[in-house]
Amino acid sequence: MSDVEDFDAVRRDPDPIRRGKRATALLTTYQQRAAELARLRKAAIEQAHRELGMSYTEIAGALGITKGRITQIRSTAPVAERAFFGVGPVSVGVPYRYQTTDRERPLIAAEDAETGDQLEALLAALSLASSRFQIEPDRTDPPTGDVIVVCGPKSAPLGADLMAKDPVLGMVEDEGRWWIEHRTDGTRFGSPADDLQQPQPADVAYVARHMIDDRVIVHIAGIHGIGSLGATHYLRAHLAEVFRQVGPQPLSLVVRATYDGLAITGSELAAGPYVW
Repeated sequence: MSDVEDFDAVRRDPDPIRRGKRATALLTTYQQRAAELARLRKAAIEQAHRELGMSYTEIAGALGITKGRITQIRSTAPVAERAFFGVGPVSVGVPYRYQTTDRERPLIAAEDAETGDQLEALLAALSLASSRFQIEPDRTDPPTGDVIVVCGPKSAPLGADLMAKDPVLGMVEDEGRWWIEHRTDGTRFGSPADDLQQPQPADVAYVARHMIDDRVIVHIAGIHGIGSLGATHYLRAHLAEVFRQVGPQPLSLVVRATYDGLAITGSELAAGPYVW
């Protein structure tokens, strides 16, 4: 359905509650597209200045706006790296993990809950609206639209299926220990916390950006839950750098992070980014 058809359908809906809900959802979509258009306009201005050699005064004249408006656009429009997560709104999914308390049941680990919170804070800083969903152990498909999936291949088929689409990196289990593995040269990245000789408070995580059916799916999977939080820490600090390097292309990378309890004390790029 087109935007005009969506708009007209909301106006014609006779049920006031349903009409209100549909109007709210459509407003969010329009607001996200307006933010993306503002980002695209800013990027176009900078490209004209950088590649065409035009002054900002010349660009203002060509666009039919004032130079003061150009200055305002450059200082207030969303940053370029916003596009890493798509247009928005973005659904953020964290997994249930089976744990035994009084009985075995699916629970959301504290690390995963904190990862979801930190990702939502990052999205808000990028002018991206977000919502949360849970990844059940048997889930195979993400929601519609732009999505962040925080889920390893062991937690749900969704994590395994997404990782199988990556031509460069994957995860393998070997003698009871999980590794992030380069599919071509066999290089492996294991969690320092799993080192039997000298375990350390550190973990590694896989991060990928998929383009599937004109939408973005960002996939994050730590060897352990704390690794996903470490990957989020890295993205919050280095997203602009990654985006400048590879732009809005499909990619994957490995992050290594140290921690103290639930606090990430440092994060760094361990491998990549690999563009597909």
